[in-house]
Amino acid sequence: MPSPAPFHIVLVEPEIPPNTGSISRLCGATDTVRAGLDYWKFVDIRYWESFDEFLAAQDELRLHFFTTKVDRAYTEPHYQPGDYLVFGRETKGLPEEIIDLYRERCATIPMSNPNIRSINLGMAAAVVLYEAIRQRDLG
Repeated sequence: MPSPAPFHIVLVEPEIPPNTGSISRLCGATDTVRAGLDYWKFVDIRYWESFDEFLAAQDELRLHFFTTKVDRAYTEPHYQPGDYLVFGRETKGLPEEIIDLYRERCATIPMSNPNIRSINLGMAAAVVLYEAIRQRDLG
């Protein structure tokens, strides 16, 4: 039986190399595609010239955006293999115009402490990816 299509993690202008490395390792461990170390050969990385070019090439129903600026929990969307999980910059998140354009496709990881702006990008990617894998495996 062939394996299902992988999930895709999309990083929009990542700023902190250790986060990118952690997410790449996460992708390698879960056969997830991401747009050196010993695991680089196991990570499928795809590069796009711009975020606009990436968006134009995708079915928007396969895109899921993550931001602290909405109330919809990351557990609410129905994830399917082949979906794209899109995360913004560590310091600014996704651009406002993307959030406004795709608001119905945005979700957040709830946090109980209002004094904390967000969780680490690598941790956020792991939380959401494992929810997507959990949903996939439950069928």
